[in-house]
Amino acid sequence: MKNVRLRFAPSPTGPLHIGGARSALFNYLLAKKYRGTFLVRMEDTDLERSSAASEENIKDSLKWLGMDWDEGVDAGGDCGPYRQTERLSIYRQAVDKLLAEGKAYYCFCSEEELDREREAQSARGETPRYGGKCRDLTREEWQSRLDSGAKPVVRFKVPPGEEVAIDDLVRGRVAFETDGIGDFIIVKSDGIPVYNFAVVLDDVTMKISHVIRGEEHLSNTPRQVLLYDALGYAMPKFAHISLILGQDKTKMSKRHGSTSVVAYRDQGYLPEALVNFLALLGWSPEGEEEIFDLDGLVEAFSLDRVSKSPAVFDLEKLKWLNGVYIRNAAPERRLAFALPHLQNAGLVPAEPAADDLLWAQTVTEALKNHINAFGELPALIARYRQPVAYGEELGEELKALGEDAVTVIRAVLAKLEALETVSADGYKALLKEVKKETGIGGRPLFHSVRIAKTGSTEGPDMDKVAIIIGREGMIERCREFLRFMEHFLQS
Repeated sequence: MKNVRLRFAPSPTGPLHIGGARSALFNYLLAKKYRGTFLVRMEDTDLERSSAASEENIKDSLKWLGMDWDEGVDAGGDCGPYRQTERLSIYRQAVDKLLAEGKAYYCFCSEEELDREREAQSARGETPRYGGKCRDLTREEWQSRLDSGAKPVVRFKVPPGEEVAIDDLVRGRVAFETDGIGDFIIVKSDGIPVYNFAVVLDDVTMKISHVIRGEEHLSNTPRQVLLYDALGYAMPKFAHISLILGQDKTKMSKRHGSTSVVAYRDQGYLPEALVNFLALLGWSPEGEEEIFDLDGLVEAFSLDRVSKSPAVFDLEKLKWLNGVYIRNAAPERRLAFALPHLQNAGLVPAEPAADDLLWAQTVTEALKNHINAFGELPALIARYRQPVAYGEELGEELKALGEDAVTVIRAVLAKLEALETVSADGYKALLKEVKKETGIGGRPLFHSVRIAKTGSTEGPDMDKVAIIIGREGMIERCREFLRFMEHFLQS
């Protein structure tokens, strides 16, 4: 394909939603696959809800995910402006053209009149739509009312008895009857165009070749097709992707967990993991492989493998994917992502010294196989620092260790009390000394230490755990274990 141009056009009325991020990703992937252009513009005509803060959140989220755009807000280009509120003159010219050609008209009906009309239609079991009261007003009547100070809307004159159809790249042929649409508003009484009108002008003037968007926009498409025809423009190719559902198969909302990109960033998810996960929501690769970086997704992506069926947001799968990416990341990248969470928890100072960074890296490396997001680190560290409970499941192991465990932990306690701090290397040296002095090595040595320090026979390497617990914590656990074993061996 040549001259491929795709866009992501969010409304800056809140943070970037997971569904919006997936739409942006699919547009990005197709544009990059065919060496085309990925464009970002802002649909900011909702003046009450749009904000600069939301726009910054959206742009920052896209950049964090790795989806830099070639053209649009901040990037510039030949088809701007890229905010709708800066394009009002473009919309006005198109409105004037439709009015002059009799394809649109001023509507002076009040909200009260429209409400009564809708209520009457609903009472008759009809689909509410505008009945066309102002459709046949003359231009003289328009002017008279305008001169008297009326603030009308502009409605598009929908031709009756026609079929509007598109060949959707995901859903196939989709058809609509114009009799079920009614004359719809294209410009509000304050002169601001509505979405269905502005989006057509934007896509045309920005030379958009493909529009990939959520299926909730499918019902808007016939109105847009009618506008393309009325204005004499060629349509882009449409692809309406499925909804994202929660695990209970209802539309994803806050009750299913976090819904914004920034929320997952703040919980300690890696951007490449979230991108990989989003790509699999409604798209399936040809083989069994599920781990893709962004370049791999560009190469593998195609619309013919996008499903019509709703995608289920499986948080456990996202956690699994993120865990894979955490373990595959370079140590310095793991530290960079872990550090803010350790600082927010007060475990590392805001301006860490070299020793603080060494501690943070040691802890992160120790626990990398035991977390699915970096935000889990503080709670896991706290768990290792809590008092240990020696459960019944350890009974057989402790019986097998017997007095050897007591001998080992007494020796470890004495060594720890003689130290000022505990390092990984220092801890390893300590165990070598204990082994030499007691003559106890192998499983009796290492399992005695692990159980005494963690209450478990499994977990991260003990030299790393020693750093997490710290000298004072290690000493207290040795003492507690010896008290426990005194009673246990007598029972």
